[in-house]
Order: sequence, then C-alpha cells, then structure tokens
Amino acid sequence: MVEEIIRTKTGIQDLDKALNGGIPQGNVVLVSGGAGTGKSTLCLQFAVNGASLFGEKSLYLSTEQNKKELFKQADGFGWNLADLESKQLLKLVYFDITAGDSFLEKIHSLVQEFQPKRIVIDSLTTLTDSMLVSDVLDEKSFSMVKVAETVSPIPRSEKAISKTLLYYLFKEIKQYDVTALLTTELPEEQKQLSADGISEFIADGVLTMHYLGIGATESRSLQIRKMRYSGHEMGVLPYDISDAGVKMIAEEEIKF
Repeated sequence: MVEEIIRTKTGIQDLDKALNGGIPQGNVVLVSGGAGTGKSTLCLQFAVNGASLFGEKSLYLSTEQNKKELFKQADGFGWNLADLESKQLLKLVYFDITAGDSFLEKIHSLVQEFQPKRIVIDSLTTLTDSMLVSDVLDEKSFSMVKVAETVSPIPRSEKAISKTLLYYLFKEIKQYDVTALLTTELPEEQKQLSADGISEFIADGVLTMHYLGIGATESRSLQIRKMRYSGHEMGVLPYDISDAGVKMIAEEEIKF
C-alpha cells in the first residue's frame, strides 16, 4: 500500500494546484530568483498563509530585513503580522550575520521553543556567504568553516567547503521535520539554479522565479524545477505581484 503524501499548502491557489496539492510535508525547498522577482514576498506569504489560513506556526528568519522592514513590507499586502505574532502563530526573527552569533544554535533554540510547522530563511545566499568568512570574526563566531575542517582537515577549494557547509545546514533543517523555504539569489542569464550552484542538488525542491522588463512591459514567471516525492507542473507559470501578494495568472488572463 502506497503511503499518502501529506502536503503543506502555500495558500496560493494555482501554485498549490501546480504542486498537486502543495509541497510534500518536510521538504526543504529553494526559492531562486533575481532582484524584483518577489521571492521574499512569496516566502513571507507562505509563512503568513500558514498561520492565518491553516493555523500552522510559522518561523520567519531574515538575514536582510529587520522586523520593522518586514512589517512595512507586509502592510503593503494587508498582512497583519502583529496580530499573528500576538496569537503565537508567527515568529519573525532578524539574524544579524555581523553579530558573531551561531545561526545553528539560534535556529535550534527557536524551533525547540516555538515548535513551528513551517520555516523560512531569507536569504540562504547571505547566510552561506557569512559562513565562509566567519572565521575572520571573533572567537564567538559560528564558524561553519571549522565544522567543514573537522569533517575533513585536508585543504580544499572554496566550492568544496561550501558544499560541505550546505550539506550540514540542510541536514540540520531536515531534522526538525518542518516544511522550509530558503531564498537564494539567481543572477540573470545564469545556468545554475542558485547563487552557490550547489543548493539545488541538495534541496528537495526548487522554484525558480524570473522577471522580464522591456520598456513599459513587464512579466514574471515561475517554474517548479524540482520537487521530490511528488509530481508537478513542468511548464512556465505566469504570476504577478498584486496588492494581496503573489498571484498566479490563469492562461485566459494572459494579455498579449
């Protein structure tokens, strides 16, 4: 007997449809995109929808926007973050990568305390960059480079070290049995699917978001490049960023 897949809905109707009902519970999914694609908006929407629509606790960890900036972003979409926080359904945490704190210790403590069903990390790019240079910070730093050297003390290239760090980070997140979204920068015309060129092979799923602007015309599209344990739409999915967040565009709504 085939075990039924439990799914975590994004709350974005047509995206969930393209995912055959949602993201398989427990998957760690990479959300890749360049500037202006709305990857942070989609991830915040995932957390907000989890809390407001499905009553699932969501932990949102940002390395780039502090709480004041997140509240300002959410206000533009009509999302009441303060209300969700007061109901203990959402926790927003700004992680200052320059402070020398241990990210892994921080996330472990937060997960044990808050017990979320969803986690967002925005952004993986900033976090892994800080991991690679953390050995130049003070002795309280979370030196993931030291973790890599402990695993294998043989001198290696930066890419090899990055791969070890990312495997370790993804493994740590997977142990919490949550559905997680991690954003990563995706420069234009880049063939790889993440800033590091490694994460896409480790992640359970990859969503790529693209923006095309020519003159006064602009278009955005999303593609589900990978999703373990589930079938999914293979084509390009047009979307827009409305006053209510990311909204998929049905084929009959596309204007030529």
